[in-house]
Amino acid sequence: MTNTKLIASVLAAASLSFGSAAFAAEPQQDAAMAGAAAAAGDSALTAKVKAALADQKQIGVSANQGIVTLTGSVPTTDEGTKAIQAASAVEGVKEVKSELTVASK
Repeated sequence: MTNTKLIASVLAAASLSFGSAAFAAEPQQDAAMAGAAAAAGDSALTAKVKAALADQKQIGVSANQGIVTLTGSVPTTDEGTKAIQAASAVEGVKEVKSELTVASK
């Protein structure tokens, strides 16, 4: 009878340990899922901004958490300003960082 109680106690302790380990892993899974969702959102935002700048293929676009970075060379300052304005107008863009340069003539 003592062995039965010992085995029952060990099984109960093991199941409690397993349950708490599964609970502890849940925030990590939530964080991983949130990171994947953010990456998917950044990819979608990048695609939307690229579509808005379709006539300016020389401009590179990247996004990170709603912040869009424009890179590359534009022929004039006005073209760079238009690109920044077009990117800013895209839904989901929180901020536009410009790393654009004006090509020398």
